[in-house]
Amino acid sequence: MLNKKLVFVGMSGGVDSSVSAALLKKQGYDVVGVFIKTWHPDFIKCNEEEERRDAIRVATVLNIPFLTFDFEDIYKKEVADYMISEYKAGRTPNPDVMCNKEVKFGAFFKKAISMGADYIATGHYAENKKNNLVKGKDPAKDQSYFLWTLKQKQLSKILFPVGNLNKTEVRELAKKFKLPVAEKKDSQGICFLGAVDLKDFLRHYIKEKKGKVLNEKGEEIGFHSGAVFHTLGERHGFTITKKSHEDGAYYVVGKNIKKNILIVSNSPESCFFSGLRAKTPDHSKKQLSGSQIIIKETNWINKIPKENKTYTAQIRYHGQFLNCKIKISGKTKAKISFQKPILVASGQSCVIYDKDICLGGGVIV
Repeated sequence: MLNKKLVFVGMSGGVDSSVSAALLKKQGYDVVGVFIKTWHPDFIKCNEEEERRDAIRVATVLNIPFLTFDFEDIYKKEVADYMISEYKAGRTPNPDVMCNKEVKFGAFFKKAISMGADYIATGHYAENKKNNLVKGKDPAKDQSYFLWTLKQKQLSKILFPVGNLNKTEVRELAKKFKLPVAEKKDSQGICFLGAVDLKDFLRHYIKEKKGKVLNEKGEEIGFHSGAVFHTLGERHGFTITKKSHEDGAYYVVGKNIKKNILIVSNSPESCFFSGLRAKTPDHSKKQLSGSQIIIKETNWINKIPKENKTYTAQIRYHGQFLNCKIKISGKTKAKISFQKPILVASGQSCVIYDKDICLGGGVIV
Protein backbone atom coordinates (compact mmCIF):
# COMPACT_ATOMS: atom_id res chain seq x y z
CA MET A 1 0.00 0.00 0.00
CA LEU A 2 1.48 3.32 -1.10
CA ASN A 3 1.25 6.20 1.35
CA LYS A 4 0.33 3.98 4.26
CA LYS A 5 -2.80 5.08 6.04
CA LEU A 6 -2.77 5.41 9.82
CA VAL A 7 -5.62 3.70 11.67
CA PHE A 8 -6.36 3.74 15.40
CA VAL A 9 -8.11 0.52 16.45
CA GLY A 10 -10.27 0.43 19.55
CA MET A 11 -8.97 -2.69 21.32
CA SER A 12 -11.13 -3.96 24.18
CA GLY A 13 -9.12 -7.11 24.91
CA GLY A 14 -11.70 -9.25 23.10
CA VAL A 15 -11.28 -11.45 20.06
CA ASP A 16 -13.23 -9.25 17.59
CA SER A 17 -11.20 -6.07 18.06
CA SER A 18 -7.96 -8.07 18.26
CA VAL A 19 -8.61 -9.77 14.90
CA SER A 20 -9.60 -6.37 13.49
CA ALA A 21 -6.15 -5.00 14.38
CA ALA A 22 -4.43 -8.07 12.93
CA LEU A 23 -6.35 -7.87 9.65
CA LEU A 24 -5.61 -4.18 9.21
CA LYS A 25 -1.90 -4.70 9.77
CA LYS A 26 -1.92 -7.55 7.27
CA GLN A 27 -3.65 -5.25 4.75
CA GLY A 28 -0.76 -2.77 5.05
CA TYR A 29 -2.12 -0.10 7.36
CA ASP A 30 -0.07 1.59 10.06
CA VAL A 31 -1.99 0.35 13.09
CA VAL A 32 -2.14 1.82 16.59
CA GLY A 33 -4.02 -0.11 19.26
CA VAL A 34 -6.09 1.96 21.71
CA PHE A 35 -7.72 0.79 24.92
CA ILE A 36 -10.63 3.00 26.00
CA LYS A 37 -10.89 3.43 29.76
CA THR A 38 -14.50 3.85 30.89
CA TRP A 39 -16.38 4.38 34.15
CA HIS A 40 -17.63 1.76 36.57
CA PRO A 41 -19.27 2.18 40.00
CA ASP A 42 -17.25 1.47 43.14
CA PHE A 43 -19.60 -1.31 44.27
CA ILE A 44 -18.92 -3.42 41.18
CA LYS A 45 -15.79 -5.52 40.82
CA CYS A 46 -14.21 -4.32 37.61
CA ASN A 47 -12.04 -6.42 35.30
CA GLU A 48 -10.96 -3.44 33.20
CA GLU A 49 -7.26 -3.85 34.01
CA GLU A 50 -7.44 -7.51 33.01
CA GLU A 51 -9.06 -6.54 29.70
CA ARG A 52 -6.39 -3.88 29.16
CA ARG A 53 -3.63 -6.43 29.81
CA ASP A 54 -5.16 -8.74 27.21
CA ALA A 55 -5.21 -5.87 24.71
CA ILE A 56 -1.55 -5.11 25.47
CA ARG A 57 -0.63 -8.78 24.97
CA VAL A 58 -2.31 -8.74 21.54
CA ALA A 59 -0.57 -5.49 20.58
CA THR A 60 2.75 -7.04 21.60
CA VAL A 61 2.15 -10.11 19.42
CA LEU A 62 1.19 -7.86 16.49
CA ASN A 63 4.13 -5.52 17.18
CA ILE A 64 1.99 -2.38 17.06
CA PRO A 65 2.05 0.75 19.27
CA PHE A 66 -0.47 0.77 22.13
CA LEU A 67 -2.20 3.72 23.80
CA THR A 68 -4.79 4.16 26.55
CA PHE A 69 -7.45 6.87 26.27
CA ASP A 70 -9.26 7.79 29.48
CA PHE A 71 -12.88 8.70 28.77
CA GLU A 72 -14.19 7.90 32.24
CA ASP A 73 -15.88 11.30 32.76
CA ILE A 74 -17.56 11.26 29.36
CA TYR A 75 -18.75 7.70 29.87
CA LYS A 76 -20.15 8.46 33.32
CA LYS A 77 -22.09 11.49 32.08
CA GLU A 78 -23.25 10.40 28.64
CA VAL A 79 -23.86 6.69 29.21
CA ALA A 80 -24.29 5.79 32.90
CA ASP A 81 -26.02 9.00 34.09
CA TYR A 82 -28.18 9.01 30.97
CA MET A 83 -29.30 5.44 31.61
CA ILE A 84 -30.16 6.14 35.25
CA SER A 85 -32.13 9.31 34.43
CA GLU A 86 -34.09 7.52 31.69
CA TYR A 87 -35.08 4.69 34.02
CA LYS A 88 -36.11 7.23 36.67
CA ALA A 89 -38.43 8.77 34.08
CA GLY A 90 -39.97 5.38 33.33
CA ARG A 91 -38.33 4.89 29.95
CA THR A 92 -36.15 2.02 28.66
CA PRO A 93 -32.87 3.45 27.33
CA ASN A 94 -30.23 1.72 25.25
CA PRO A 95 -26.81 2.46 26.83
CA ASP A 96 -24.95 0.60 24.05
CA VAL A 97 -26.28 3.09 21.49
CA MET A 98 -25.09 5.98 23.67
CA CYS A 99 -21.70 4.35 24.25
CA ASN A 100 -21.17 4.15 20.49
CA LYS A 101 -22.43 7.68 19.89
CA GLU A 102 -20.63 9.52 22.68
CA VAL A 103 -17.55 7.40 23.41
CA LYS A 104 -16.39 5.13 20.57
CA PHE A 105 -17.54 7.29 17.65
CA GLY A 106 -17.59 10.49 19.68
CA ALA A 107 -14.64 11.09 22.00
CA PHE A 108 -12.40 8.30 20.60
CA PHE A 109 -13.10 9.25 16.98
CA LYS A 110 -12.34 12.94 17.58
CA LYS A 111 -9.15 12.31 19.54
CA ALA A 112 -7.80 9.78 17.03
CA ILE A 113 -8.40 12.08 14.07
CA SER A 114 -6.87 15.03 15.96
CA MET A 115 -3.75 12.90 16.51
CA GLY A 116 -3.35 12.29 12.79
CA ALA A 117 -5.30 9.09 12.22
CA ASP A 118 -6.79 8.65 8.75
CA TYR A 119 -9.30 6.15 10.11
CA ILE A 120 -10.55 4.54 13.28
CA ALA A 121 -11.60 0.90 13.43
CA THR A 122 -13.64 -1.24 15.82
CA GLY A 123 -14.62 -4.89 16.10
CA HIS A 124 -18.30 -4.25 15.37
CA TYR A 125 -20.17 -6.73 13.20
CA ALA A 126 -21.33 -4.27 10.56
CA GLU A 127 -20.09 -3.21 7.13
CA ASN A 128 -19.22 0.14 5.63
CA LYS A 129 -19.94 -0.04 1.90
CA LYS A 130 -19.37 3.23 0.08
CA ASN A 131 -20.25 5.11 3.26
CA ASN A 132 -23.45 3.12 3.69
CA LEU A 133 -23.90 1.33 7.01
CA VAL A 134 -24.78 -2.28 6.15
CA LYS A 135 -25.76 -5.24 8.31
CA GLY A 136 -22.91 -7.55 9.32
CA LYS A 137 -22.56 -10.80 7.40
CA ASP A 138 -23.26 -12.91 10.51
CA PRO A 139 -26.96 -12.33 11.34
CA ALA A 140 -26.46 -13.71 14.86
CA LYS A 141 -23.80 -11.06 15.55
CA ASP A 142 -24.92 -8.10 13.42
CA GLN A 143 -24.51 -4.88 15.46
CA SER A 144 -25.75 -2.28 12.99
CA TYR A 145 -28.74 -1.69 15.31
CA PHE A 146 -26.40 -0.02 17.82
CA LEU A 147 -24.80 2.23 15.17
CA TRP A 148 -27.80 4.17 13.82
CA THR A 149 -26.45 7.50 15.20
CA LEU A 150 -23.42 7.52 12.85
CA LYS A 151 -23.03 10.43 10.44
CA GLN A 152 -21.89 10.36 6.82
CA LYS A 153 -18.67 12.24 7.63
CA GLN A 154 -17.84 9.73 10.36
CA LEU A 155 -18.44 6.70 8.13
CA SER A 156 -15.92 8.06 5.62
CA LYS A 157 -13.26 7.53 8.30
CA ILE A 158 -14.49 4.29 9.96
CA LEU A 159 -13.45 0.71 9.23
CA PHE A 160 -15.20 -2.47 10.40
CA PRO A 161 -12.65 -5.19 9.55
CA VAL A 162 -14.68 -8.20 10.79
CA GLY A 163 -18.08 -7.07 9.53
CA ASN A 164 -17.86 -9.29 6.45
CA LEU A 165 -17.01 -12.38 8.50
CA ASN A 166 -18.90 -14.93 10.56
CA LYS A 167 -17.94 -15.34 14.20
CA THR A 168 -16.49 -18.79 13.51
CA GLU A 169 -14.23 -17.27 10.86
CA VAL A 170 -13.05 -14.61 13.32
CA ARG A 171 -12.16 -17.32 15.86
CA GLU A 172 -10.20 -19.22 13.21
CA LEU A 173 -8.31 -16.08 12.21
CA ALA A 174 -7.44 -15.41 15.85
CA LYS A 175 -5.84 -18.85 16.01
CA LYS A 176 -4.09 -18.32 12.68
CA PHE A 177 -2.62 -15.02 13.91
CA LYS A 178 -1.67 -16.78 17.18
CA LEU A 179 -3.49 -14.17 19.24
CA PRO A 180 -3.55 -14.84 23.01
CA VAL A 181 -7.32 -14.15 23.16
CA ALA A 182 -8.30 -16.68 20.48
CA GLU A 183 -10.25 -18.83 22.97
CA LYS A 184 -11.53 -15.98 25.12
CA LYS A 185 -15.29 -15.91 25.72
CA ASP A 186 -17.37 -13.02 24.43
CA SER A 187 -18.31 -10.34 26.95
CA GLN A 188 -21.99 -10.14 27.83
CA GLY A 189 -24.34 -7.40 29.01
CA ILE A 190 -23.78 -3.68 29.48
CA CYS A 191 -20.08 -2.83 29.39
CA PHE A 192 -19.71 -1.21 32.80
CA LEU A 193 -21.93 -3.72 34.64
CA GLY A 194 -20.25 -6.98 33.75
CA ALA A 195 -22.10 -9.84 35.42
CA VAL A 196 -24.09 -7.53 37.72
CA ASP A 197 -27.88 -7.54 37.22
CA LEU A 198 -29.22 -4.27 35.80
CA LYS A 199 -31.91 -3.92 38.47
CA ASP A 200 -29.33 -4.46 41.24
CA PHE A 201 -27.30 -1.63 39.72
CA LEU A 202 -30.29 0.71 39.44
CA ARG A 203 -31.30 0.11 43.07
CA HIS A 204 -28.14 1.97 44.12
CA TYR A 205 -29.53 5.10 42.44
CA ILE A 206 -33.31 4.67 42.44
CA LYS A 207 -35.26 4.02 45.63
CA GLU A 208 -37.53 0.96 45.67
CA LYS A 209 -41.24 1.60 46.09
CA LYS A 210 -43.81 -1.17 46.44
CA GLY A 211 -46.71 -0.96 43.97
CA LYS A 212 -49.63 -2.89 42.54
CA VAL A 213 -49.58 -5.41 39.70
CA LEU A 214 -52.83 -5.38 37.71
CA ASN A 215 -54.08 -7.71 34.98
CA GLU A 216 -55.51 -6.41 31.71
CA LYS A 217 -58.97 -6.18 33.34
CA GLY A 218 -57.64 -3.78 35.97
CA GLU A 219 -57.78 -6.37 38.78
CA GLU A 220 -55.03 -6.35 41.39
CA ILE A 221 -53.17 -9.69 41.25
CA GLY A 222 -49.76 -8.99 42.78
CA PHE A 223 -47.06 -6.49 43.70
CA HIS A 224 -43.66 -5.18 42.62
CA SER A 225 -40.82 -3.07 44.06
CA GLY A 226 -40.92 -0.20 41.56
CA ALA A 227 -42.47 0.27 38.12
CA VAL A 228 -39.37 2.12 36.89
CA PHE A 229 -37.30 -1.07 37.17
CA HIS A 230 -39.41 -2.86 34.55
CA THR A 231 -39.78 -2.72 30.81
CA LEU A 232 -42.41 -4.07 28.46
CA GLY A 233 -42.21 -7.77 27.66
CA GLU A 234 -40.48 -8.71 30.94
CA ARG A 235 -41.71 -11.80 32.79
CA HIS A 236 -39.59 -11.62 35.96
CA GLY A 237 -39.04 -9.32 38.94
CA PHE A 238 -42.65 -8.96 40.14
CA THR A 239 -44.81 -11.23 42.32
CA ILE A 240 -48.18 -12.67 41.30
CA THR A 241 -50.31 -13.56 44.36
CA LYS A 242 -53.53 -14.49 42.56
CA LYS A 243 -52.76 -17.15 40.01
CA SER A 244 -54.46 -20.41 39.03
CA HIS A 245 -52.70 -23.60 37.98
CA GLU A 246 -53.86 -23.01 34.41
CA ASP A 247 -52.21 -19.60 34.15
CA GLY A 248 -48.98 -19.37 32.24
CA ALA A 249 -46.18 -16.87 32.74
CA TYR A 250 -47.19 -13.21 33.09
CA TYR A 251 -45.54 -10.50 30.99
CA VAL A 252 -45.40 -6.74 31.56
CA VAL A 253 -47.61 -5.11 28.91
CA GLY A 254 -47.89 -1.62 30.39
CA LYS A 255 -46.94 0.60 33.30
CA ASN A 256 -48.17 3.77 34.98
CA ILE A 257 -45.13 5.51 36.44
CA LYS A 258 -47.05 8.23 38.31
CA LYS A 259 -49.20 5.68 40.12
CA ASN A 260 -46.37 3.08 40.31
CA ILE A 261 -48.52 0.40 38.66
CA LEU A 262 -47.53 -2.51 36.41
CA ILE A 263 -50.01 -4.09 34.01
CA VAL A 264 -49.36 -7.73 33.10
CA SER A 265 -50.91 -10.40 30.93
CA ASN A 266 -50.43 -14.15 30.59
CA SER A 267 -51.40 -13.92 26.93
CA PRO A 268 -49.05 -11.22 25.62
CA GLU A 269 -49.76 -12.24 22.02
CA SER A 270 -53.28 -10.87 22.34
CA CYS A 271 -51.91 -7.61 23.71
CA PHE A 272 -49.28 -7.48 21.00
CA PHE A 273 -51.69 -7.83 18.12
CA SER A 274 -54.87 -6.23 19.46
CA GLY A 275 -53.47 -2.98 20.81
CA LEU A 276 -55.03 -3.85 24.19
CA ARG A 277 -55.02 -1.15 26.86
CA ALA A 278 -55.34 -2.17 30.46
CA LYS A 279 -58.26 -0.69 32.40
CA THR A 280 -56.31 1.38 34.87
CA PRO A 281 -56.77 5.14 35.43
CA ASP A 282 -54.42 7.44 33.55
CA HIS A 283 -52.64 4.53 31.90
CA SER A 284 -49.97 5.92 29.61
CA LYS A 285 -50.87 5.63 25.95
CA LYS A 286 -47.18 5.55 25.17
CA GLN A 287 -46.84 2.01 26.50
CA LEU A 288 -49.12 0.05 24.16
CA SER A 289 -48.74 2.00 20.99
CA GLY A 290 -50.92 0.22 18.46
CA SER A 291 -49.60 0.27 14.90
CA GLN A 292 -47.94 3.71 14.98
CA ILE A 293 -45.10 5.17 17.00
CA ILE A 294 -43.28 8.51 17.04
CA ILE A 295 -39.49 8.65 17.13
CA LYS A 296 -37.43 11.67 18.13
CA GLU A 297 -33.74 12.64 17.86
CA THR A 298 -33.77 11.08 14.40
CA ASN A 299 -30.59 10.56 12.41
CA TRP A 300 -30.62 9.61 8.73
CA ILE A 301 -27.15 8.45 7.73
CA ASN A 302 -27.30 8.99 3.95
CA LYS A 303 -30.77 9.98 2.84
CA ILE A 304 -34.21 10.69 4.27
CA PRO A 305 -36.62 7.75 3.84
CA LYS A 306 -39.37 8.10 1.21
CA GLU A 307 -42.92 8.27 2.52
CA ASN A 308 -44.44 5.93 -0.07
CA LYS A 309 -41.88 3.14 0.32
CA THR A 310 -41.99 0.11 2.64
CA TYR A 311 -38.97 -0.40 4.88
CA THR A 312 -38.20 -2.67 7.82
CA ALA A 313 -37.63 -1.60 11.41
CA GLN A 314 -36.08 -3.15 14.50
CA ILE A 315 -37.46 -1.92 17.82
CA ARG A 316 -35.01 -3.94 19.93
CA TYR A 317 -31.64 -5.58 19.34
CA HIS A 318 -32.04 -8.92 17.55
CA GLY A 319 -35.77 -8.25 17.36
CA GLN A 320 -37.92 -9.14 14.39
CA PHE A 321 -37.62 -6.96 11.28
CA LEU A 322 -41.07 -5.39 10.94
CA ASN A 323 -42.47 -3.91 7.74
CA CYS A 324 -43.20 -0.21 8.12
CA LYS A 325 -43.72 3.11 6.40
CA ILE A 326 -42.21 6.40 7.51
CA LYS A 327 -43.52 9.95 7.55
CA ILE A 328 -41.02 12.66 8.44
CA SER A 329 -42.66 15.17 10.78
CA GLY A 330 -39.83 17.59 11.42
CA LYS A 331 -36.04 17.88 11.50
CA THR A 332 -35.73 15.41 14.37
CA LYS A 333 -39.05 13.53 14.40
CA ALA A 334 -40.83 10.89 12.33
CA LYS A 335 -43.94 8.73 12.50
CA ILE A 336 -43.46 5.00 11.93
CA SER A 337 -46.53 3.02 10.80
CA PHE A 338 -46.48 -0.77 11.11
CA GLN A 339 -48.71 -3.34 9.43
CA LYS A 340 -49.67 -4.80 12.83
CA PRO A 341 -49.89 -3.34 16.36
CA ILE A 342 -46.69 -3.64 18.36
CA LEU A 343 -45.71 -3.68 22.03
CA VAL A 344 -42.88 -1.22 22.62
CA ALA A 345 -41.43 0.86 25.44
CA SER A 346 -40.53 4.55 25.16
CA GLY A 347 -36.80 5.22 25.24
CA GLN A 348 -35.83 2.28 23.07
CA SER A 349 -34.19 2.76 19.68
CA CYS A 350 -36.18 2.18 16.51
CA VAL A 351 -33.77 1.50 13.65
CA ILE A 352 -34.83 1.61 9.99
CA TYR A 353 -33.48 -0.57 7.18
CA ASP A 354 -33.78 -0.62 3.41
CA LYS A 355 -33.01 -4.30 2.84
CA ASP A 356 -29.51 -4.67 4.36
CA ILE A 357 -28.72 -0.96 4.51
CA CYS A 358 -29.25 0.81 7.84
CA LEU A 359 -30.81 4.18 7.04
CA GLY A 360 -30.73 5.47 10.62
CA GLY A 361 -33.36 5.70 13.30
CA GLY A 362 -34.52 7.48 16.41
CA VAL A 363 -35.62 7.15 20.03
CA ILE A 364 -39.19 6.02 20.65
CA VAL A 365 -41.27 8.72 22.35
